[in-house]
Amino acid sequence: MFFVGANIICEDLTKEECSFAISSWGKRCVLENFEDKKGRVAYQCRTSEVVVESIDIMSSLGGGGGYIETEECVKACGVNRNATGISSDALLDKHSVVTLCSPQCYYKCPNIVDLHSNLAIGEGVSLGDLCEQQRSHPDRNMIELLSSSGVADGPVGSNKHRLFSAAPSPFSF
Repeated sequence: MFFVGANIICEDLTKEECSFAISSWGKRCVLENFEDKKGRVAYQCRTSEVVVESIDIMSSLGGGGGYIETEECVKACGVNRNATGISSDALLDKHSVVTLCSPQCYYKCPNIVDLHSNLAIGEGVSLGDLCEQQRSHPDRNMIELLSSSGVADGPVGSNKHRLFSAAPSPFSF
């Protein structure tokens, strides 16, 4: 599944096409869930406010048209096409980071990598640095990698503002 140059409107996409799609206007599509009139969970694709600004990403995806991520990249990057919303949670999971940082994903799937790079920046880290640290220290916990990846400490004497430092790791790697 991948369309370049097609007129893509997020609201017209199916649940199976939505996640990791980019509309013809360069905005990311996001899958949302809601309760329908019968009380069942239903899904709808919506246009997010997240704009794909990188010229490199848009040109590597074929220019100004819309884009629906390929199944090959979804598999290579280990992402879930049925995930709702846009979240940085994958950055806390060691397996997810290893998969995102794999050569099959990192070098061949610029749309997914760009999305996760921007999510990482929002958390105060660089996906590239996180991938390098993961490759250099594969046995380290993701929380350790994130908290030691150059994120600035809070005020002197205060650890409560440091990214992830206050919470114990829920992972057992």
